[in-house]
Amino acid sequence: MKTFIECIPCLIRQAVDTAKFVTEDTELLQRIVKECLILAADFDISQPPPASARRIYRKICEMTGNNDPYQEVKARFNRMVLAMLPELIRIVGSSGDPFMTALRMAIAGNVIDFGVNGGVSENAVKRAIENSIQEPLSGDISALRIAVERAGSILYLADNAGEIVLDRLFIGYLPADRVTLAVRGGPAINDATLADAYAAGLHEMVRVIDNGYDAPGTLLDQCSPEFQKVFADADLVISKGQGNFETLIGVDKNIFYLFKVKCAVAAMLSDLPLGTYAVVNGNA
Repeated sequence: MKTFIECIPCLIRQAVDTAKFVTEDTELLQRIVKECLILAADFDISQPPPASARRIYRKICEMTGNNDPYQEVKARFNRMVLAMLPELIRIVGSSGDPFMTALRMAIAGNVIDFGVNGGVSENAVKRAIENSIQEPLSGDISALRIAVERAGSILYLADNAGEIVLDRLFIGYLPADRVTLAVRGGPAINDATLADAYAAGLHEMVRVIDNGYDAPGTLLDQCSPEFQKVFADADLVISKGQGNFETLIGVDKNIFYLFKVKCAVAAMLSDLPLGTYAVVNGNA
């Protein structure tokens, strides 16, 4: 997708949130915001928002000397969800439809998004998980089940730390020997990296790789050749989160997008109301 006009103020708001998260130095904050506004004037709006978000994030890291501002936040949310995992596994396993219940919980984890909501709290995440069974979900789940059954190889694109622990629940109902999990190639807001995948224990379940690039999405032309090959060879791609949706929508590939609709642009592109748990069939 391209960058819509509505995306610009959101990107600047993300810049301010991240800058405040990194430093309390008022003078430095002002310089960061000014530099990000200069970047905004030169955004390539033919590119998806994560391309511009990466430029902003790297500028803030450069100006603060902190290459991974959300490192502790990512670790904290991983620990929080890991502590909940045994009970969640029990709930999923005892439900009438474990595949569907695990899917809902995995999508619920998409609220752990410091790009969209810089103030997301642990209590909000716990409520989202607890309420995931009742949340409105839109999409052809039968088509997803069939796609999983038929796929010889599945590429699962992770999104955020913390959320990646909930992905364990859903991946547990996929054919593990056919699944490769991919994370970001470097720090990007609170998106999951290899360290988060290992912290979540996913390396003990499936093959784990990174995509070779540090944007908060999957910009295929910037990803490593190794990742591009895995992507090209996959029979099915399961794509988590809005960043992956924004960067891959329109790609000619068998992709199912799993995310919570969290902004007006995503609502427009998916034709779904804000707040919906979305399972979008990219082939439909």
